[in-house]
Amino acid sequence: MRLVIARCSVDYAGRLSAHLPSATRLIMVKADGCVAIHSDGGAYKPLNWMNAPNHVVEEESCWIVTNPKGETLTITIEELLHDSAHDLGIDPGLQKDGVEAHLQVLLAQHPHSISEGLTLVRREWPTDIGPVDLLCRDADGVAVAIEVKRRGDIDGVEQLARYLERLDLDPLLRPVRGIFVAQSIKPQAKVLAEARGIACVEVDYDELRGIESNELRLF
Repeated sequence: MRLVIARCSVDYAGRLSAHLPSATRLIMVKADGCVAIHSDGGAYKPLNWMNAPNHVVEEESCWIVTNPKGETLTITIEELLHDSAHDLGIDPGLQKDGVEAHLQVLLAQHPHSISEGLTLVRREWPTDIGPVDLLCRDADGVAVAIEVKRRGDIDGVEQLARYLERLDLDPLLRPVRGIFVAQSIKPQAKVLAEARGIACVEVDYDELRGIESNELRLF
């Protein structure tokens, strides 16, 4: 990973246009080519970014990042304060908690509980940015990528959207549709999922385990 701290301005051109005026920021370049620009605040989310695969051209005071979609991120560097590279090695990945891991196993055994007609292809289907929890096929043979969370929030939707972007590069899979699955999904996450063309499904963990829910039901 390369870490650059610089006073810079940033311009994005693609599906829309965006401009970050001059300020001191952290520019992060990951080994897979992802470029992200961070401020000293705003938690973990970058101010702007370009997902891999990218092509980066570095000139004396300007970086131009382009991708196959024709999007461009132009970073104009006014003052370089720090530039270092670090080998982070292979990451073992996120270890799910017991409930989330078991939920994934149960859904892999019963994919029809997510949507009728689904059949499992594989758990932990690999992509170059990490594995998607479940890869299935629907009744029409269309590939379906499923991300499973205990609690569904915006981060999970963003994660699945990144996986879908990578999976769609595989001609044997595309087009791939996505389903975001959790015991409960926040309203904001549902709005984002709809905007990204991702379906949302809430599941009952106890029912999947064959245990009657404590909730009263009419049927």
